[in-house]
Amino acid sequence: MASMPKVGGDLQKYLAQYAIPTGISLASIGVLFFLKRFGLIYQLFHKVEEKSKKHGGELVAEVLQAHNVKHVFTLVGGHISPILVACEKLGINIVDTRHEVTTVFAADAVARMSGTVGVAAVTAGPGVTNTVTAVKNAQMAESPVLLIGGAAATLLKGRGALQDIDQMSLFKPLCKFCTSVTHVRDIVPTLKKAFQIAQSGTPGPVFVEFPIDVLYPYEMVKREIGMKDKGPIGLGQRIVNWYLNNHLNNLFAGAWEKRDTTPLPVTCPQATSSQVQKCIELISRAKKPVILVGSQATLPPVPVEDLRKALETLGIPCFLGGMSRGLLGKHSPIQVRQRRREALKDADLVILAGAVCDFRLGYGRVFSKKCKIVAINRDKVQLYKNSDMFWKPALPVLSDIASFITSVVHGLSGYKCDPDWVKLLRDRDIEKENANMAKGSEVTDVHLNPVKVLNIVEEYLSDNAILVADGGDFVGTAAYILRPRGPLMWLDPGAFGTLGVGGGFALGAKLCRPESDVWIIYGDGSLGFSIAEFDTYTRHKTPVLALVGNDASWMQISREQVPIFGSNVACKLEFSEYELAAQGLGAVGLRLDRTNEDVMDKVLEKALEEYKKGNSVLINVLIGKTDFREGSISV
Repeated sequence: MASMPKVGGDLQKYLAQYAIPTGISLASIGVLFFLKRFGLIYQLFHKVEEKSKKHGGELVAEVLQAHNVKHVFTLVGGHISPILVACEKLGINIVDTRHEVTTVFAADAVARMSGTVGVAAVTAGPGVTNTVTAVKNAQMAESPVLLIGGAAATLLKGRGALQDIDQMSLFKPLCKFCTSVTHVRDIVPTLKKAFQIAQSGTPGPVFVEFPIDVLYPYEMVKREIGMKDKGPIGLGQRIVNWYLNNHLNNLFAGAWEKRDTTPLPVTCPQATSSQVQKCIELISRAKKPVILVGSQATLPPVPVEDLRKALETLGIPCFLGGMSRGLLGKHSPIQVRQRRREALKDADLVILAGAVCDFRLGYGRVFSKKCKIVAINRDKVQLYKNSDMFWKPALPVLSDIASFITSVVHGLSGYKCDPDWVKLLRDRDIEKENANMAKGSEVTDVHLNPVKVLNIVEEYLSDNAILVADGGDFVGTAAYILRPRGPLMWLDPGAFGTLGVGGGFALGAKLCRPESDVWIIYGDGSLGFSIAEFDTYTRHKTPVLALVGNDASWMQISREQVPIFGSNVACKLEFSEYELAAQGLGAVGLRLDRTNEDVMDKVLEKALEEYKKGNSVLINVLIGKTDFREGSISV
């Protein structure tokens, strides 16, 4: 049988445009079209509603609403406009920021404080790449965040479309789940799966990419993909029209069929009864037990108040870190804030309740060799971190922390920790606290003593104050002085140590708890990352209070770099008038320095007065250098 004529002329250009090999027979082309577009079979059984005005963004919004999403953080772009418009129609609050990284930081804060998934939506290409640092921060902080990213149309992937890059490769190492939605009918099940994975096991970020043609209405997509149905149509155009029409129909086949948007069940690991019993026995025999509580302990399903009651019932001295700061309130007889290293050296039992043996615990070298260690974590890697080098768990438990602690307490009825041990740690704590207070009376080289400033600010924090930590040296000092008032009232970046979280964290916190006073504790270096978000606070009527420790330096680095290398290169800043910058962005700017040190109380009262009027306030505090954190490390 004679072969079909070879493809040539104009048809070659059409085939090349859609990556279909030339130099093959027309019969082969027909087979290739069918194989490439296997969705033809799906189209036989599912209707394509060509006249429908519906669009994929509406399906996205319906899933978000079904999953109790109240806020979507975004920086607008054409790729994602259908999602934003549809969310607005359903009453979901669209909060547009001045940088995409802020959208994910804000979503992260919502996730931590609400126990739900925080959602950010950004446009393709640079919109997506601008979020990478915040997504990695969420991964290391174990925050369930959904990042929605726009993308080039499915037909144009890899062909040089606007902002078309391989986004999947960027996020696969950072996210628990990454996928690209290539059919409108897949939007609902894909998003439901993403929500489930983000919250199950060890929570973390997920990324769902939406090519632009799965979000816009059928008629608009048809018009934009290049089909020609007017004027003379040659064989080449007919073949291309057939291919494009088939692709379009597959894209929209079954798009508007009713689908269940109900959330899928979330799972997390639970301890066995034998593990609970062994922990009970270890505690019963211990004379000097200590609990280190990490951020993971605050995760659902157990309410933080239930965990708090369980720890208070247990009565074992606790050191709190990350999101667990404030868990036991402003003043608690079992919370210890100072001299942790000494306590760990003396302890005969340490319970790592979500705390990890990374750099923060000297990779496990801080423990006494005779100490028994109970490690509880949802993540197996974190559970055994560095156990092959410096420490060994007597009892490793792959479990939700709060569920495990409450089960242990239930089985320890009548247990009471040695009061002499608790008193020893509390006495050490008070001794260090008094020493810190005394540091506030020292005169610095220039401007104000940061310890004195923070001691006074501590007195002005309300019982509902939420503290957002974003900085190095000044924030490190604040962590010793300022006391979180309650559970989930302290936000810091976590293990990644990311600067720039302040703007987004504060935004998410204020939206979650509009009745609370939200304070950002900034270093002057970190302020530069997100000062533009004061414009966001103004536009969205989400006032915050910012306290900036301005020492005209990257002091966290300078503190080590100068004595070691004899150079302050790249560490110098200026005593800039950040209060004026804030005023230009719609906030109230105030300044504290030696000229008004005697009326510091008046300045803070003015800040709170303006804040209560609905204004954001930035207090630019010019500070000098102290030896308060001498010996601290930044690597």
